[in-house]
Amino acid sequence: MKDPAKFMSKAKAGVVTVEFRKIDTNELRVMPCTLNSESAGREITIKDFDPNSHHFVVWCLDKDAWRSFRVSTVERWYTGYPEENKDG
Repeated sequence: MKDPAKFMSKAKAGVVTVEFRKIDTNELRVMPCTLNSESAGREITIKDFDPNSHHFVVWCLDKDAWRSFRVSTVERWYTGYPEENKDG
């Protein structure tokens, strides 16, 4: 993952989408997530961010629950909700 500090900053500000490979199946997971209470619709308490951490814990918006992912499995991330697959 490029620039984990920027990812965390954007997640604290609103919605981000992270695309990563699941460890057990190698399936691509497209996960809209946040660390922003307003975006989550609930109070979120965030621990201090360690930019050297090997995994992140975020509030997953499509599962309405805490989820984590390993930094090494991230293919890309971007601000906002998942992009539609646009062919052509």
